[in-house]
Amino acid sequence: MRAVVRVCEGASPAEVLDGASAQAWVDFDAGVRNLDDRPWLLPRPPEEPVRPARTLLDRLRGTAPSRTAHRPPPPPPPAIALCHADGRIREAALEEARTAPELRPLLVVRCSDWAGPVRERARVLLAELPGSALLPLAELILLLSRRTRGGFARSLLERALREGPAADVVALMAHQDRATYRLAYRIAVERGLLTPAELATTAATCGDVTLQDLCAEAAVATLTATDGEAGQAAVLGRLLTARAARVRSAGVTALRRAGRHGEAEPFLADRSAVVRACARYVLRQGGIDPLPLYRSLCAEPAAHPGAAAGLGECGDRATDTGTLWALVEHPLPAVRVCAITGLRALEAVVRERLTSLLDDPSPAVVRAATRALLPEAAGIPETLLRERSAPDRPRAVRAAAERLLRAAGRGAA
Repeated sequence: MRAVVRVCEGASPAEVLDGASAQAWVDFDAGVRNLDDRPWLLPRPPEEPVRPARTLLDRLRGTAPSRTAHRPPPPPPPAIALCHADGRIREAALEEARTAPELRPLLVVRCSDWAGPVRERARVLLAELPGSALLPLAELILLLSRRTRGGFARSLLERALREGPAADVVALMAHQDRATYRLAYRIAVERGLLTPAELATTAATCGDVTLQDLCAEAAVATLTATDGEAGQAAVLGRLLTARAARVRSAGVTALRRAGRHGEAEPFLADRSAVVRACARYVLRQGGIDPLPLYRSLCAEPAAHPGAAAGLGECGDRATDTGTLWALVEHPLPAVRVCAITGLRALEAVVRERLTSLLDDPSPAVVRAATRALLPEAAGIPETLLRERSAPDRPRAVRAAAERLLRAAGRGAA
């Protein structure tokens, strides 16, 4: 509302909203239409009589209830007229936006106007602008594209990015707005503006899961075009060492495309179930059975804690259950957690044997045991759970007891 008042007082939109977010322009548009007859919104000019006071809404409506009524009130500023409640005023004000760059954000807003004549005229004017003029408006265009009639400006922006200079796309890739940089990256991938190494690095280092998937898939798709084995190794190495499991899984799957099936073996014991599954798939595609490898890895559980979980995911219940129960008692908490996970995967959970792990000193083990015991919660003695929900118990133990009590239909302590 303050921005609307300042523009009515004579400030330019660039002065008031320079550097503002796209949402600020949308709020400005809504603020003009939502004014009421509160006289304190706009200071009274000194030459105007005290009675009656002229309000901001009077100026917008073109009325001035004062003793100088014979003087026609000044027209509203173009930025105000572009947001006026009367569609005819909005349409007439569009001509001002043709040559005034500071009004172009409001021209974009009018492209999704609910009034057909206003909307169509705004679209004609926006289409006449060069593609480079749409880049500063990208965030606002994408914000308004969520509206029912907001797709026109987005189509213009996407065409400008696909057909314009590559530098324009690269510039938007560094934008702070998430929707904007995602669109820029998608078009950069479509146009092949990024090398496989750049795609792999982006996938491995960015925190946006959408970009992780987009760039990892693109890097894998262009892997065969990467120059030489050294180039392939660099791309794969970047993907396989990524922190995000979704990127590592893409890298492991890419080993099959590169014909390097055996290199998936170290990922059999990955901390992520998705990565472990991809590693098993790649090894099988290369004619390697992962089950004997898992059994061998479980002989050194401290070095490969995730192997216990992988053994449960592909092992034999009759043969491998004993190995997992032995690992449940391992001194390393990570091994105990993965062993419990493996037992769940084999459907070999025994309630009486896992209940004691609710008192485990490791909160991670307690949580893993709780997840495994949830289907059996009704068979756990209520007194045992009530005792563990006492205030003097560790937080993880109390949370586990209360969760199991709810699962058993007994209510929290």
